[in-house]
Amino acid sequence: MAEQANQKQKPNVQEPDLNQLLKVRREKLAELQASGHDPFQIRKYDVSVHSQDIKDDYAEYEGKDVSIAGRIMSKRVMGKASFCHVQDLKGSIQCYVSRDDLGDDGYKDFKRLDVGDIVGVKGFVFTTKMGEISVHAHSVTLLSKSLQILPEKYHGLTNTDLRYRQRYTDLIMNEDVKKTFVMRSKIISCIRRYLDGLGFLEVETPMLVANAGGAAARPFETHYNALDEDVKLRISLELYLKRLIVGGLERVYEIGRVFRNEGLDTRHNPEFTLMELYQAYTDYNGMMDLTENMFRHIANEVCGTTVIPYAEAMIDLGKPFERLTMIDAIRKYTGIDFEEIKTTEEAKKLADEKGVHYEARHVRGDIINLFFEEFVEEHLIQPTFIMDHPVEVSPLTKRKPDKPELVERFELYIYAREMCNAYSELNDPIDQRERFKAQEAALAAGDEEANTTDEDFLNALEIGMPPTGGIGYGIDRLVMLFTNSPAIRDVLLFPTMKSLDK
Repeated sequence: MAEQANQKQKPNVQEPDLNQLLKVRREKLAELQASGHDPFQIRKYDVSVHSQDIKDDYAEYEGKDVSIAGRIMSKRVMGKASFCHVQDLKGSIQCYVSRDDLGDDGYKDFKRLDVGDIVGVKGFVFTTKMGEISVHAHSVTLLSKSLQILPEKYHGLTNTDLRYRQRYTDLIMNEDVKKTFVMRSKIISCIRRYLDGLGFLEVETPMLVANAGGAAARPFETHYNALDEDVKLRISLELYLKRLIVGGLERVYEIGRVFRNEGLDTRHNPEFTLMELYQAYTDYNGMMDLTENMFRHIANEVCGTTVIPYAEAMIDLGKPFERLTMIDAIRKYTGIDFEEIKTTEEAKKLADEKGVHYEARHVRGDIINLFFEEFVEEHLIQPTFIMDHPVEVSPLTKRKPDKPELVERFELYIYAREMCNAYSELNDPIDQRERFKAQEAALAAGDEEANTTDEDFLNALEIGMPPTGGIGYGIDRLVMLFTNSPAIRDVLLFPTMKSLDK
């Protein structure tokens, strides 16, 4: 009873009325506009330095005038003097604001500012008695009025769904998120510099195509009104880049969006960034060397080390990457030797015994691939090249001369995830036509991800393509690795989300 009595005596603390807070902000804006001080009419503000630059080179800036701009993230008004923190691209910095410096009207205007407002601050750099590097403001200029309420300071924006839908708020409230996307930009720039240094030429190829080939995926389809033709969004960059190799551009690459009409999960988004590169006069061994060197280069330049954390593992990109054939990898992790399983019937019987699901149309090569996915992928934590895939799952790849049922292809796996896919490119137009026929048969049998025949591409091969190595990298997965991000949505600024209207 005593507890109940005490509970009844507690003051009834009510949460602020959000609608009323929003109304007050709009009233403040209306007052500013009525007095001829509409912040939305300001065109520019000269910024001389960013917050972190001041902190990093304090000796250079101490006592000197600076001009910063950013968003107010906190504000403490204490009579004739106040403090606020201003957040810009590189971080945040404290500002000391006093009535003596701004004058009565200027200080009154400052006190009416809200958290979230964007301001420009001019003043000199100093260190407070508490040891915090700060800007002693001479003037504070409102550059843009925030009409919404930012999430509560100490808890940030924690609703995952809302973070992805409102990435702009996420970037404001979560410093680590901003760092991830700054790092993504640095990674892509690093890749470009690396390839440019090797003599590769960056190119652009069509996104709207008549034939969406080059990968096993279902395309998005649309209609081109001007030509009254159905077209598809590309699922790959491959076939157009190979046309450029035919045309004599010996080293080409493209970084661009591709679109696959598939599900969403931690590793897949229907719209994602792919990089493909093709190099004449080399093969998949050359692509393995390029890939290993490039990953090591990115780690050193962007992370400053070749040993990087991912989830609970430490990934060592400094050691030589392990190289295993697909059949050897299956043997290593299961004890099953597909060299001894010669027929589709034997492979299907083994799959039945091991509980590996397959479709009626699948043959021995398909089942080898299914065994690898089922029993091997999860073990490939450290960088591992898986080589020599079955021809049935590799329609654009050169066969191995000594084992024509296999092809010269590899995939790089890190932390049980495919990071890239590479071939010794098939340049025999007669063999390629037969592979397309097999893909057409698979399509007719119900495989919605099978390729269709691309006659123009075959014509290009008939003109003649030199021996070529090619590779495709999922840039988003690569960024996930180097930023230690658990899901692809964490490295996409605006990931695909289900409509709130559904």
